[in-house]
Amino acid sequence: MNSSFDLVKLNALLKDFHQLTHMRITVYDDSIQEITAHPRRIAPICRYIRTDPRAEAACHACDASACRESRRLRAPYIYRCHAGLTEAVTPVFMGNMVIAYLSFGHLFSYPTLEEGRESIRSCCSGYALDEETLDDYISELHETSESFILSAANILEAVASFLCLDHMILLKQQAVQFQVDEYISKHFTEDISVDTLCRLFGIGRTTLYVFAKQNYGMGIAQHIRALRIAHARKLLIERPDMNISEVAEACGFKDYNYFITVFGRMAGVAPRQYRLNAVNPDTASKDRR
Repeated sequence: MNSSFDLVKLNALLKDFHQLTHMRITVYDDSIQEITAHPRRIAPICRYIRTDPRAEAACHACDASACRESRRLRAPYIYRCHAGLTEAVTPVFMGNMVIAYLSFGHLFSYPTLEEGRESIRSCCSGYALDEETLDDYISELHETSESFILSAANILEAVASFLCLDHMILLKQQAVQFQVDEYISKHFTEDISVDTLCRLFGIGRTTLYVFAKQNYGMGIAQHIRALRIAHARKLLIERPDMNISEVAEACGFKDYNYFITVFGRMAGVAPRQYRLNAVNPDTASKDRR
């Protein structure tokens, strides 16, 4: 994707985040290539573990997997890396498209030093590392509580939103991908098809498919359904004056029964029950409508 980064402002923000949290923060582009980080060097324990090429490869694979999961969740994702350290990543959205990722990591988050030592030893047992040297690096780590990590992840998500608002990361408006996403975001309740999008933007079906998989993690039709169901959830709560069939029609579903089926599959409950749960959780088991 054609993104540009204001590295001066971006690096200043990363430095502020690090000074507050003492965590290394990294920015990846949408293809999960590192753009910048603060501090530039990774933690000493990670540098040692990566002396084994297999660990280096596992680290990059772990980063990529975590980024994909955060994109699927559309939210911060906290996880244990391949070496047993705690990290977090969150996607940076412009519209419905992921244009970058923010990540912090290399944290020791265990109840006791010994429990953490055993876990990291176990995770790294397949690498060519000296156990005593690894233990020395583990002993240098400071314990970070789960609550602190969760708070930092929430701040990371706020930073991700701020990056686009303050134009630190820009997606060039000429990019066809952005135009397609903007069009879908404005017209998802209308009758949109792959052929329509291809014709409007002069691109092939294969190009559109690749774009959708890269940016949404799903096909165009699935993405449009997801947008419609998200809109339906909002209407069910905010517009109690609308009956279910009116909600279905307002979200672009011409077939009422199909809407009921799709909503139930994606939301886990029928529309009426979803509305009841939101309005009166105490009587959620009773369908009054």
